[in-house]
Amino acid sequence: METQRLIIREVREEDFPALLSIYTQPETMKYISSGKYDWTMEELRAKYDRINTHYAQGFGIFAVQLADQSTVIGEAGLFNSFDNPAILELGYILDRNYWHQGYGKEICQELIRYCKEELETEKVVARMYAENEASVRLSEATGMTRIETGTTPQGKTFYTYEIVFRQ
Repeated sequence: METQRLIIREVREEDFPALLSIYTQPETMKYISSGKYDWTMEELRAKYDRINTHYAQGFGIFAVQLADQSTVIGEAGLFNSFDNPAILELGYILDRNYWHQGYGKEICQELIRYCKEELETEKVVARMYAENEASVRLSEATGMTRIETGTTPQGKTFYTYEIVFRQ
């Protein structure tokens, strides 16, 4: 997948040092469900190996690279969270050095387009903590609608957004 400024592609071995750097930034990882930021290379590889068994079906975790250079600035994920490939969950993690530059919106718009036009999914879902105001704004800016407000077992408020293509 490509946007004007980004390439969203399968993860390659040479991407792992940049991805590990992102996964060990406390500020970047604070809105990820586990909140874990002390990842090891072995843990990160195991996570990708476990999740990316679905590449052949068109979804998994992808590397996000600047189009004009080989710099990996994050990841973009499409997850089969509902055991139904017609309903995919969207997620992304960006290196904090690339926040507030429109990359998140580019990633989400491209993933939504890809799901609708190429994977022909029924809908895309995004879940986030309510305190993650940037992701809340981004979900709304990409045409998603909030369908749920809930509380985690740890007492944190979360939102679920979706965009429906067909039912």
